[in-house]
Amino acid sequence: MDDGPWTGLGALGWFLATWVVMMAAMMFPSVAPTVALYSRMTRERSPLSPLLFAAGYLVTWGAVGALAFAIGLAGGSIAGDVLVWDRAGRWVAAATLLAAAAYELTPLKDVCLGKCRSPLGLLLGSWRGGRSGALRMGVRTGAWCVGCCWALMASLFALGLMSIAWMAFVAGLIAAEKILPWRRVATYGTAVILLTLGVLLLAVPDAIPGLTIPGRDVMPQMGRMGS
Repeated sequence: MDDGPWTGLGALGWFLATWVVMMAAMMFPSVAPTVALYSRMTRERSPLSPLLFAAGYLVTWGAVGALAFAIGLAGGSIAGDVLVWDRAGRWVAAATLLAAAAYELTPLKDVCLGKCRSPLGLLLGSWRGGRSGALRMGVRTGAWCVGCCWALMASLFALGLMSIAWMAFVAGLIAAEKILPWRRVATYGTAVILLTLGVLLLAVPDAIPGLTIPGRDVMPQMGRMGS
């Protein structure tokens, strides 16, 4: 059966385009101070450098999106119907939220968040000149951001990847962790929220407002790729 554009590279391209746009919208509040600072530091020497910096940042998150796509596709091919919501799907989603809560309290999260909360230190510590340097610095900044936020992004898959409400909610958590002066309060508060959502998803999923079946809008397209 011909699935039109939703086969092979067509499905991957659609997913990555959606993912990058979503990342740009969600991460803008928290990464804007870093981009603005970099722009002030380079605009006289190279007006194009801030754009390359931002492009490098998005390239990093694009690579994460491609990895998520590959994992989802492989998981669906191997597990088949086992991961549907009424079987193991809800348990996997809840486990994702609980793992995200635990990651909030790890040393790696603390180190990555420290880098993201100090734009000047991050830029000076990885400074590279020229246009290629701008791109490399954007990639490096994106890598620290991935280390800081990957678990929160995974929680978005559990709550509903295409839900505008949950996208805004997770974006708010990310911004709070990176911008609010009360660093420990923000991270511990985020951990409690994720833990609570994970428990609710296991016990009473109907109590979570706006919950959508993870991958409902994306995974069917990915599943048809194997036919």
